[in-house]
Amino acid sequence: MSSRFAWSLGEVASSTGLSVAFLRNEIRAGRLPSRKFGRRVLVRDEDLQRYLAKGSPGNKPEEHAAVLVNALPLK
Repeated sequence: MSSRFAWSLGEVASSTGLSVAFLRNEIRAGRLPSRKFGRRVLVRDEDLQRYLAKGSPGNKPEEHAAVLVNALPLK
């Protein structure tokens, strides 16, 4: 756990290697909680730690299988 309370999207992106656009999509999808202060978007450290520990939904094998099954054409 960090001694910081919150991180900007740029800081999160540079420290995790994820793009700001990806982080914005995760926030929009409701998977990464954030707070907006004026035009600035901040992610609380505890929310970031929880998000990183959980991983992206696309990283779970059962979800890959569900996507593949749903993408198969119907005969």
